Amino acid sequence: MGLFSRKDWNVLAVIFQRPDLYSVSGQRVKGGDATKARDGAKTHSRTVYWAVFDQKGSFVEGAAGPAGNRDIPGDVLKKLERELPTNRTIQEILKA
Repeated sequence: MGLFSRKDWNVLAVIFQRPDLYSVSGQRVKGGDATKARDGAKTHSRTVYWAVFDQKGSFVEGAAGPAGNRDIPGDVLKKLERELPTNRTIQEILKA
């Protein structure tokens, strides 16, 4: 592992609140905590979709969470996956 290969991620999760309300939760984390934060977002029972971005705002990885696989129609989930990296709310969180 090189000197600059340490993880420095923005981990975001789209969270199901109720049928008409979703929220986006995000945190910047480094090193081993980055992996823990990603895994927490992946497995949270109300996560619709989780995503990891680097500090330049580039998409690293992401997928549907438990609530996305269980409660969201497949076509809606595909659209969310396609549009998430360019979504205005997501971009504002990444810039904050």
